[in-house]
Amino acid sequence: MQLVVARIGRAHGIKGEVTVEVRTDEPELRLGPGAVLATEPASIGPLTIETGRVHSGRLLLRFEGVRDRTGAEALRNTLLIAEVDPQELPEEEDEYYDHQLMDLDVVTKDGEEVGRITEISHLPSQDLFIVERPDGSEVMIPFVEEIVTEIDLEEQKAVIDPPPGLIDDRAEIASARDAEAAQDEPTAEGQA
Repeated sequence: MQLVVARIGRAHGIKGEVTVEVRTDEPELRLGPGAVLATEPASIGPLTIETGRVHSGRLLLRFEGVRDRTGAEALRNTLLIAEVDPQELPEEEDEYYDHQLMDLDVVTKDGEEVGRITEISHLPSQDLFIVERPDGSEVMIPFVEEIVTEIDLEEQKAVIDPPPGLIDDRAEIASARDAEAAQDEPTAEGQA
């Protein structure tokens, strides 16, 4: 199975290094020296990583055969793709590869069907499941322990305990005082 592990950014310096936008939780495994990666577009690759280093919080890579800034710039926006065994699991028990989560059915802890995971969005603060509902609409579910209570790969489902308003339009009123205030407000009929 092929997985996108990075996207090449702009050239760094004059000796062929490039910045990369990492798209894997295991860059030391997938983007280490000697790794041979397929590319998108395919005509650019395969590329073999010669060196890698972190500079100012960004990963910089140099590929075999790329020795100058012009060669590095020609690689810009290329996707780097690693071949991964579909049976391979992440090292941590509660971690998953995107391909394992795609197409899982999402249900509430009460068994109510929510939809199917069609995309996983990796944001700086957390990951989001993009879930397609049976009616074709989409809902975003934060992939956090408090909401996603169980991932069952054998049953192909993700169980969620959503807070009020996350998957429906009905939000709870935060306190009894707010509820009383809402009841005491005059309606359009009661106003003079």
